[in-house]
Amino acid sequence: MPCHFIIHAFCLLALAFGSALAHAGEKPLTLSEALSRAMAQNPGLQVFDFRLQGLEGRRLTADQNPALEAGLEVENFLGSDNLRGVDGAEYTLSLSSVLELGGKRQARVSVVESRYGRVEAERRAETLDLLGQVTQRFVATLALQEKLELAAEAVALAEATHEIVTRRADRGAAPQAEVLRARAALTQSRIEQSRLRAAYESRKMALASLWGDTSPDFQMLEGDLFQFGSSDNFDALYQRVSDSPAIQIYASEQRIREAEIQLARSQSESDIRWQVGVRRFEETDDTALTAGFSVPLFSGRRNRGEVQAALAARDEVRFRREDTLLRLHSRLFDAYHLRQQSIETVEQIRSQMLPDLTEALTQTREAYENGRYSYVEWTAAQRELLSAREALVDAATTALLNQALIEQLTAQPLATVPGAPTR
Repeated sequence: MPCHFIIHAFCLLALAFGSALAHAGEKPLTLSEALSRAMAQNPGLQVFDFRLQGLEGRRLTADQNPALEAGLEVENFLGSDNLRGVDGAEYTLSLSSVLELGGKRQARVSVVESRYGRVEAERRAETLDLLGQVTQRFVATLALQEKLELAAEAVALAEATHEIVTRRADRGAAPQAEVLRARAALTQSRIEQSRLRAAYESRKMALASLWGDTSPDFQMLEGDLFQFGSSDNFDALYQRVSDSPAIQIYASEQRIREAEIQLARSQSESDIRWQVGVRRFEETDDTALTAGFSVPLFSGRRNRGEVQAALAARDEVRFRREDTLLRLHSRLFDAYHLRQQSIETVEQIRSQMLPDLTEALTQTREAYENGRYSYVEWTAAQRELLSAREALVDAATTALLNQALIEQLTAQPLATVPGAPTR
């Protein structure tokens, strides 16, 4: 699966974040821009180019023939009587090497070449993990941005409340204690706003770190927390998992193990070591050719352990793949149902809770100003509405975070968004 398709999968989610939060003089960061930056600048993805370069070097080494060896042998020197010194020495200049049998050279090359696929699969899996992190951090930061807007509204509401209570107290219609409580509530809302602002800056920093920046160059994010699209059923999504990079790694590893088995079996075939040379006889000043060869005995028997170990390593891969599929099934199941439940929660809050609580707050405020409701009842209605709106943001955030996880597990977009580019 090429990396550009992985980007496309996550960019579909970016296209779902379509409503602008543009401010004067600012260019908000979109999810698609964040994904592109991470793909181009994340240091963790750059290491795979060097790993591939290293494998190319290993392939060059594996593809070489056995080395030629030059040797010089001296006999019959530094002895006694006629063999004293080097007058009777015999010199042999030789050239030797190994004639490999059993396809050892091709087996070595096959092992290295099979590792190319493993590195590419790991690159795709790492890319998916990175894009998943970018999406999740983007969503979490966008949720804080939404909560900051809620906090600003909460401060404005607290200010209006303090003003109304103060007017009533000035008329003698409310005790001074209510003014003090309203002032404390205003202070508390401003403290919460400050806390959220600090958390928002930290989240922006964490997001920017995914493409290597130590200082965010954006002020705001552009997106819509409440666009979810549709999705296939669970069985269809799980079917995609078996083709995801997380599982393709095991297919690549299986090919590596098969190549290692062939290499181990090729080692059972005895190689022939040969040697040719020229010998010079000092006494007669004559020269003669020499030749020889040798073959190790019982190589197949001595190498059975390596073959057995290679077979065991291959069989282990199958069980590790099945274990990973089971764990992915569990994660996908949880993400799928949590997303569904969160979307239903969003719909219920928006269609039922918020209209009711908004109307309740309006009526409670009117009743308070007319002296029919107490300050406690009015502030309770405010807190209920603000809590419901915060719960709406939390539910939408949970839905999008699990949507990103599903796309990461399946390596495909969860749903096709109108206007999105096709594969």
